[in-house]
Amino acid sequence: MPVSPQYRPDPAFARLGLEFADPVAPARFPQHVLRRRNQVWAERVGLGDLNNSEWEAHFARFAPLPGNMPDPLAMRYHGHQFRSYNPNIGDGRGFLYAQLRDERGRLLDLGTKGSGQTPYSRFGDGRLTLKGGVREVLAAEMLEALGVYTSKAFSLFETGEALVRGDEPSPTRSSVLVRLSHSHIRFGTFQRLAYLERPDLMHALIEHAVSAYFPRHAHLSGEARAAALFEEATAANARLAASWMAAGFVHGVLNTDNLNITGESFDYGPWRFLPASEPGFTAAYFDETGLYAFARQPEAVSWALGQLGSALSLICPVAKLEAGLGRFAEIYQTALRDQVFARLGVAASAIESDVSFLQDLFSWMTESKVGWDQFFHDWRGGGASSYRASQSPAAALYAEPSFATLRHGLEALANAEATSHPYFQRTSPVSLVIDEVEKIWAAIAERDDWSLFEAKLADISKLRDAMALSPSSGCNASDIETR
Repeated sequence: MPVSPQYRPDPAFARLGLEFADPVAPARFPQHVLRRRNQVWAERVGLGDLNNSEWEAHFARFAPLPGNMPDPLAMRYHGHQFRSYNPNIGDGRGFLYAQLRDERGRLLDLGTKGSGQTPYSRFGDGRLTLKGGVREVLAAEMLEALGVYTSKAFSLFETGEALVRGDEPSPTRSSVLVRLSHSHIRFGTFQRLAYLERPDLMHALIEHAVSAYFPRHAHLSGEARAAALFEEATAANARLAASWMAAGFVHGVLNTDNLNITGESFDYGPWRFLPASEPGFTAAYFDETGLYAFARQPEAVSWALGQLGSALSLICPVAKLEAGLGRFAEIYQTALRDQVFARLGVAASAIESDVSFLQDLFSWMTESKVGWDQFFHDWRGGGASSYRASQSPAAALYAEPSFATLRHGLEALANAEATSHPYFQRTSPVSLVIDEVEKIWAAIAERDDWSLFEAKLADISKLRDAMALSPSSGCNASDIETR
């Protein structure tokens, strides 16, 4: 394998031992058809020089990477699923394949989805549908373009098996996905140790997590270290929730095994992007009570953090943890302001009452039913885009009296540089609502036509380049501590 100087293996999680994960064997697939290779991120972690056969060997057959884990590890965790505690979960169709460091020294995971059965598969086949893999690639690319701190879809292979599923036409095509993440240590990883009443393992996990992800607290010990970790997790996940709201994104399943300590969005199942603002909009057909609806996502994340705090109380007094959770609302509100203004490409400090402005903005967007992506596209640069907005498909909404106050606020904000990218000369923005996703999948399923998929990824790439002109949102990867 042509290892580049940028490749820096560091299988840190494996050093915790077998109390935290189980060695597993990857499935053997009848086919390996490469459908997506994330060359940008491959180069950033020193794997960009792999040829096609080497890429297949490592990300479809899962031959060990040099200096990395000799065997994949199925991680152990518990979790609240729709607020019911379940001790019978863990990595059921994926595993931790390798860990390495990027060019800034961050510890990153290569984890899988659809790589075969594990001790936690229960009655599942351990596989991933090709449609599920395609959807995860699209979600991760779009969220990254919008400044959400997200896992990256690193590799996708079609695997040639016919899968039976109850929620889509069967048999259906199969795939195996590799995602690049900052961490797969979930809230449920800690919950499991509290459930087992193992303070020794809890201390070991906290020591690992602080050393790997928040080394500025490495000098602390015991209760102080646990409290510091909880504060970091709370702040990171408050910013994550805010970034979803600004992106108009509904994750769909915010169980405690789908949230991690570094505040990185991952595991895209029944996700949706909003066509227009709708507080009660849900992504999962099985979310019958709207527990994880769009507007309830901050509440869901806060509740899940409460469960993480409860688990940490095994070794740390509740009083020392409450202060961290108490900061959630403040951090969330600040991050929401920063994310919204970053998407508009203007500085929040340019408006006197940004809280009132945001309240008016979200209320008007809900009442008017303006297209979510259309609005942020039209008003990119604030007042510098008044003419652009007047040419928009939504121009009639901007002419209504109900928009007058918002127009005044937007016109007080002006940043022509934010619209200098050619992308903003187009009338309609890149979007990824469900109808578009289904159209992309239909072409693949019916004709094996990947042109719409590739075209959408190319379009999202243009959006990412254009949005790079945004002020820092406070949620990007660059804000995560390095060592």
